[in-house]
Amino acid sequence: MNFPANLQYTKDHEWISLEGNIATIGITDFAQRELGDIVYVDISTKGKQLGAEEVFGTVEAVKTVSDLFLPVAGTITEINPLLDTQPELVNNDPYGQGWMVKMTVDNVADVAALMNAEAYSTSVG
Repeated sequence: MNFPANLQYTKDHEWISLEGNIATIGITDFAQRELGDIVYVDISTKGKQLGAEEVFGTVEAVKTVSDLFLPVAGTITEINPLLDTQPELVNNDPYGQGWMVKMTVDNVADVAALMNAEAYSTSVG
C-alpha cells in the first residue's frame, strides 16, 4: 500500500497535507481498499467551522457507508467538485484527484501531532 511520506495521517484513516495554513484532506489508500468501490461522497460542510475528529461528511461504498473525520480543527473552504460525478477517483487516486476537502487550519502545530507515514503504516499492519 502507498503512504506518501509528505503527508500526516489519523487513526481514522484520513490523510492531510499542509501548505501554510491551508490543508487538503482525503482518505488513505488503506481506507479506500477496505471500503471497496466508492459510489458516492456526501460532503456539505463548506464554510463550517469544525473541531478535530468531527464528522465532515460520509463516503458510500457498495456495501457500507463510513463517516469522514476532520484531522484538525478549522474551517472547510472547498469541496472537491469532481467527486460529485466521479466518486471512483477516491479509489483510483486517493492522494491526488480523489482529495475530499480543503480547509483553513486553526492551529498548524496540530498537524505535526498526527502520525507520519511510518507510524500510520505500522498502525494498519
